[in-house]
Amino acid sequence: MTEPISLSAVTQADKPLGMRKNGKQWHALKKAFRPTAGLTTFEKRTKERAQMAQMKAKENEMKAEKKAERQRKVDAIREKRTKKAEKERYEKLAEKMHKKRVERLKRKEKRNKLISS
Repeated sequence: MTEPISLSAVTQADKPLGMRKNGKQWHALKKAFRPTAGLTTFEKRTKERAQMAQMKAKENEMKAEKKAERQRKVDAIREKRTKKAEKERYEKLAEKMHKKRVERLKRKEKRNKLISS
């Protein structure tokens, strides 16, 4: 069966070591070198790698969504500016030309855009 732990074993482990004789109290005490102490099992490493890959994929997906949203906004602003410039150009043409001719030119350009795209 199990033996009860003696009181002296508990007190020895909890007892502080006191002041060091060489005056290096600020240094941490060295422990025994155990090269295999920090190693993990292969299964644990593969699970961690899979989780890391999943996290990276999610981050990349979120970055792509953010980039697409930003690009959509940029495209909307660009299109709005081109429409405004086109409208101003037609207004200038209307001042110089007859109104029916300007309307005809607008229709002609719309047709050309639809055919080309």
